[in-house]
Amino acid sequence: MTSTGEGPSATGSSSISANTSQISLADQFARSTEEEILIALDEIRSENDKLEKETAILSKYLKRVDPKDIQTQIKEASPVQQDVVRVHKRRSRSRTGSTERLLKLTTEQKCDIAQREHDELKEEINKFKHETEKILDTYRATREEAEIRLAEMKKSSYEFNRDIVLGAKNPRTGRVISERVTRYFEDKMRTRKALIEKLRLKNSTLKVQKKKLQLQLKQKEEMGEVLHEVDFKQLKIENNQYLEKIDERNQELLKLKHSSGNTLQVLNTFKKKLNNLTMESNRLKLEISQRNELLTKIDNETELVEKEREKAEKINANLRRQLQDYIVPEVIDYVQVRADLYDLTKTMKTWERKVDIAQMELQKYQKQWLSMREHSHTVNPWATMEQHAAL
Repeated sequence: MTSTGEGPSATGSSSISANTSQISLADQFARSTEEEILIALDEIRSENDKLEKETAILSKYLKRVDPKDIQTQIKEASPVQQDVVRVHKRRSRSRTGSTERLLKLTTEQKCDIAQREHDELKEEINKFKHETEKILDTYRATREEAEIRLAEMKKSSYEFNRDIVLGAKNPRTGRVISERVTRYFEDKMRTRKALIEKLRLKNSTLKVQKKKLQLQLKQKEEMGEVLHEVDFKQLKIENNQYLEKIDERNQELLKLKHSSGNTLQVLNTFKKKLNNLTMESNRLKLEISQRNELLTKIDNETELVEKEREKAEKINANLRRQLQDYIVPEVIDYVQVRADLYDLTKTMKTWERKVDIAQMELQKYQKQWLSMREHSHTVNPWATMEQHAAL
């Protein structure tokens, strides 16, 4: 009875508060400007979007949770779950009434629900990834099988064209020899049978290995050494951690490779600079040696010039001394000397003319003498012979 009596009073108070709130909102909108109304409308829209998202997460959480499990886990559950159950019950009751009371969750409750939904969504994503990886593996396997079959078919087609279509023709008739065709197909069947036998043996060995592994797993289950789901999750977490470490190491390795590449580039540039500098140094050394040789030559030449200069200075000093001691002769003496020189040159020219005439006479007499000797030899050859014999 108390519950039925409280219901109408609560609905009446809620309707009065709703009416008063509507009146106050109307007054506030009447007083505010258009810009303030637009700002308030944007805020209300953002708040409504937030509430819609929270409501969607809560409804998804309530759909996922079984009511029987909620009833059994209320005592052991966290305060968040208890509050959610209470909210669910209150909402179901409020649907039967005329008005609906405003029920809110605390921030901790919202965070707990969001965390649970996040974990659930993460598990679904991981499951979907696992399933898609399986599908991709099957597609990859079928693709590899198709590629292998295609390669085998191409190979067999090439061999058939090589051995039968082109190689088994009779050159005289131009037709394919039937014996070669049958032999070709018999060889192919033989190789297929050998491959089937090989695969059968491999399959039998794999079956034996499977039985051994199943037996070992059964023994471990009997001994209590089998891994549970928690162990698999722990191993999965450790695997993820190791994969993250491997990624970090790979990133470090890439960075080191990048830095080593940069250092190699810098080293190559410095090597080029060093080669250029060594070549420049060798060139400068050669030039310095050439300059040193030139300097030694110049030193030697300066020494020779100094010696020649000293000699020239001595000669100059002697000449100066002679010039100081020199006495200018008289003009009459100079005229007399010039006259003597003229006479001497004149007599020299006359004597030269006489010498030329004497040489011409000499040449003339030599020719006459030669002609006379030749004439005497031709006239008396016996005398010449006797002279020779006497000699």
